[in-house]
Amino acid sequence: MSEVLRAEDIRFCIRCGSPLASRLRAGKLRPVCPQCGWTHFPDPKVAVAVVAVSSGGVLLVQRANSPGQGLWSLPGGFLDAGEDPRQAAARECAEETGLQVRITALLDVTGGPVQGMGAHVVLYFRAEVTSGELQAQDDAARAAFFPLEALPPLAFDLPAEMRRWAA
Repeated sequence: MSEVLRAEDIRFCIRCGSPLASRLRAGKLRPVCPQCGWTHFPDPKVAVAVVAVSSGGVLLVQRANSPGQGLWSLPGGFLDAGEDPRQAAARECAEETGLQVRITALLDVTGGPVQGMGAHVVLYFRAEVTSGELQAQDDAARAAFFPLEALPPLAFDLPAEMRRWAA
């Protein structure tokens, strides 16, 4: 995944193609088209992550792609426009691990850029496995359950509350 597009990277109007200028809009300097008045407002990218726990530990996937290729993370990915976040979390888990899950709780919402992932908001959901066979799929090289005391090298920091969530 590429880096987050910053406001200073937006140089031309998407409506008329004119060069943009920095103007005060809605309390901040933003790229504004002096020709047609269009203003660029950056939208946050929202990601979902699944915390599924079994007697073997917490479910993780080894990333097959950048960022963090070869490192491990919670199953998850980006929320599609118009998609229910709980359905997105279950979808992402199934796509990456082959496991069907039932989302049981929203554990946390974090904000701010996540280590080059491109997400600005991450919704963490607790889930229980309902069916399926554990096998890495989609953009996961491997999928496995790990004890919290013996986690493999991680691509992204896990929230500090993770140990409490997995209890």
